[in-house]
Amino acid sequence: QVQLVESGGGLVQAGGSLRLSCAASGRTFSSRAMAWFRQAPGKERELVVAISGSGGSSHYADSVKGRFTISRDNAKNTVYLQMNSLKPEDTAVYYCAAGRLRYSSTYYLMDGDYDYWGKGTLVTGSS
Repeated sequence: QVQLVESGGGLVQAGGSLRLSCAASGRTFSSRAMAWFRQAPGKERELVVAISGSGGSSHYADSVKGRFTISRDNAKNTVYLQMNSLKPEDTAVYYCAAGRLRYSSTYYLMDGDYDYWGKGTLVTGSS
């Protein structure tokens, strides 16, 4: 089992920055693909960014490309999401997810490929 706990959400003015953290339990964290998803009010959950088990490859949604950066510290069992130039439309609950496979050389784009989810952290971008 993998347990995930997100932190770092909050209220930020447009143009501001936040860094989300996702702390994972389990010895197989360092090999699993990880991702951040988000769900805005009244909208479906969407992928923000996904990263491979090694951290060598990643995929960003067009809406956040150039503003958000994912990273992982396998020694600390933690994944980060650095969010810069935040916009009101970034307002959502952000979820951390860990991939189904214990070892993955790639990332995954579909939420069905992730078996473990955190409870989410709310990010509110004010105009």
